[in-house]
Amino acid sequence: MPRSSSQRRSFHETATPHEPAAPIQAVPAPADRTDHTVAHLDPHKQKVWDYVSASPLHSLWDFQGTPVLTVVKRTAHSFTEDNLLSRAAELGYYFLFALFPTLVSASAILGLVARSANDVYGKLLHYLALVVPQQALGLVMDTFTQTTAHSSGGKITFGLAAAIWSASVGFTAIQDTLNTVYKVKETRPYWKVRGAAMLVTVLLSVLVTATLACLLLGTFSSHLIRHHVASAQAGLAIGIAAHIFFDVLTAGMLILLFDVIYYFAPDIEKKQWHWLTPGAAIGVTGWFVASIALRVYLHYFNSFSVTYGSLGAVIILLTWFYVTGLMLLIGAEINSEIEAAAAESRLKAIGAIPQSATTDERAPIEQS
Repeated sequence: MPRSSSQRRSFHETATPHEPAAPIQAVPAPADRTDHTVAHLDPHKQKVWDYVSASPLHSLWDFQGTPVLTVVKRTAHSFTEDNLLSRAAELGYYFLFALFPTLVSASAILGLVARSANDVYGKLLHYLALVVPQQALGLVMDTFTQTTAHSSGGKITFGLAAAIWSASVGFTAIQDTLNTVYKVKETRPYWKVRGAAMLVTVLLSVLVTATLACLLLGTFSSHLIRHHVASAQAGLAIGIAAHIFFDVLTAGMLILLFDVIYYFAPDIEKKQWHWLTPGAAIGVTGWFVASIALRVYLHYFNSFSVTYGSLGAVIILLTWFYVTGLMLLIGAEINSEIEAAAAESRLKAIGAIPQSATTDERAPIEQS
């Protein structure tokens, strides 16, 4: 059994009574594997993160006087310290694992109000071609079609429950990662964590369906207006305006999707809902740009099928999920660093922590 720091000091001082005792070094407590709090946080840093958990900002656009460049630097440092590249790879795997159960559950939920839900949802999925590489989208569509073709009304109850349970694994991984980002310990019981994951998975499925529906309505309304307005120029102008409106609505739905994840995932003490956060805005923008860049790259350097054969589509889909998870985590890291910088400023103002204390991961640890 490992000895405590006091036991180690007693052993060191009594083992060699005839020699001068060496300077006693502070021995950090062993990291608890169930504790997602960063092990090397000193008391001042931990006090800041505890304040973030208990007193969140009402607006994440208020940096409390912290320079934007400082937030950027701290985000970059925490990005490395929290090992987000590896965690994004983990999320990519779980997203792939949860993809088809999520699609089946979303289609089944839609089927409660529409008999031709599978056909409707199949048409909605085609709008993923805006961001998903064509090779990966083909794999998604084929698997979804085969899965729904063999489903029946008698299987919907058990199948929906199993699909939601499987899909919630991806959100559980997000919960674990955002606990690390916010430096908090998971205190919720297992049943509550998985139960919340399943409920949020249903909500996210509805939001994804609504986002795809906005794209469908944008295209449908644009064509409808152009063909029913007498003036060609007026029809074109109104059709473009309608398309832009639904595109903006789609962007809002994506930001809402990120905000829901950021609100429900971490186990912080007091949750504060935000309609629009810097992290969500940057995360969605980065995700869209990275997705388009991946499509362009695969268009000009399409050698995956030659190199990997039928596995090429799976690798491309995994890569896209990796990008998606990475942008999601970057957005969460930005939000958490804004919260930490503001909390640090407030605690220094009331004298709760020294003026030299900082949550910057690259800064030296404060000795209390």
